[in-house]
This record gives sequence, C-alpha cells and structure tokens, in this order.
Amino acid sequence: MACSGGMRWFITGCSSGLGRALAEGLAADGEHIVATARRPEMIADLVARHPDTVLAVPLDVRDAYACENAVATAVNGLGGIDVLVNNAGYGQFGAVEEVTDEQLADQFATNVYGPWRLTRLVLPHWREQGTGRALFVSSVAGTMPFPGLSAYTASKFALEGMAESLAQEAGPLGVKVSILQCGGFATPYGKHLTEPGVHAGVYDEAYGGMLDAMRNLEVLPQINQPSVFVDAVRKVVATPEPPLRVPVGLDAPGALTAALEARLKELRGE
Repeated sequence: MACSGGMRWFITGCSSGLGRALAEGLAADGEHIVATARRPEMIADLVARHPDTVLAVPLDVRDAYACENAVATAVNGLGGIDVLVNNAGYGQFGAVEEVTDEQLADQFATNVYGPWRLTRLVLPHWREQGTGRALFVSSVAGTMPFPGLSAYTASKFALEGMAESLAQEAGPLGVKVSILQCGGFATPYGKHLTEPGVHAGVYDEAYGGMLDAMRNLEVLPQINQPSVFVDAVRKVVATPEPPLRVPVGLDAPGALTAALEARLKELRGE
C-alpha cells in the first residue's frame, strides 16, 4: 500500500463502536489506515470500499505475538506509523467482591496491557521518525468511579497513569500523547459488558440499575453520537501541540469537572 500525503494510522478495535466509526471517517478523508479487529471479516466491507487506503489486520491485543505481527504489517504496508489509536477495550461489570481474579486479569489484559504493549512496539519507529502521535481512548471513568464498574474504572485509571508517564518520557523525543476521556456514546459497549463471576446480591442497591442503563446506552436521549468522537480525534491530531487530556462528548466536561471539584474539596478538607 503506497502512501502519499496524509497520516498513517494504526487503530485497534475497529469491528464496531468508536473504532469502526473512526476507521470509516478517516477512510472517507482519504487517510491510510491499518484497521485491526479480532474478527477482520467484520471490516471487510470497509476494505472493499477503500482497497487502496485501508488494510484490515487480525489482532487480539491480549496476544503478544499478534501485536508484534500487526505492528510489523503496518510498518511494512504503510512505510511507518504516524498515529496509534489504542481504542480496543470492553467493560467488566460487578462490585469488587463479585469480580473474579480471572475476570480482573482479562480486563487489564485488554484495557491496559494491550495498549502498553502496542505503544512499546511502536515507540522505536517513532524515535527513528522523530515524531508520533499516541491516542488513548479512555473514559470519564478514568477520573471518577462508577458503582458496579470497579474493574473497568481501575483499568482506565491505570491506562491514564501510563499515558501521563509516557507523555513525560517520550515527549522530548517528539511523541505527542492525548487521553480521550469519553462520556456516554451510542455504541454497543453496554451490550458487551461481562457480568460478574459471583453475584453477591448485597450490592444490588449500590449499583442499582447501572447494568440495565449501560445495556441501553444506544437509545438514551441526548446520548453522544460516534461522529462526535471522530471529529474530536481529527481535531486532536490536527493540533500541533495537543492537550494531554481531551473531554469527548457533551456530558464529559461537566462530569469531569464535578469529580475533580469534589476531589479538590476533600484535599482542602472542606
């Protein structure tokens, strides 16, 4: 795939949701994209519409060999990578007591270890280029807790800590880092929530109707549409000195502001 002009993108989790929307939007812009998914047949139609600019690569971010192969394929196919979008992820539902060791490990393997591994693999190429863009798709849950989403929240806190450290470490090397703190979006995310391994029952009141609400995110009134996310990514990448943290969605700034103000009051002892 010969590239001329534009950016060279590597995007994870493109089979549905925000990743799929981003791949479609950038493909329409004429950008060159390696779109990854555990089931690449899910994006075969996108490749068919843009055969000269979109390359589908199978990738389970939990698989170290698959990550190495996907990055090598992208570098060979595109001649390099300008933007890495760590988007692949899912939500594990359940209170702390209800989430098993295996479920917690799976949550971190996808939401934290995968992005860490891919970033580590791409960094040598960015050091050689002298430039690169690392985007981490996080959530308001990376700043504020939600009952019943203990494992997911913990993974997003960890992801954001990693990204902040990366910004300090790799910034002097020409790498720009941005954390996309997403609010609620009309995607299948809620339908794919994994239920807890143990149902203790005593936490039902604490997390109330959270699971049902998450399952029906797509039909909630005033929910953000994926196009909002795509536009936010375009804006971040077009900005020479992008912010480290970017609230994405109409609900995100208010939720984040309230959470940070509450934390500040606690710090002050108010």
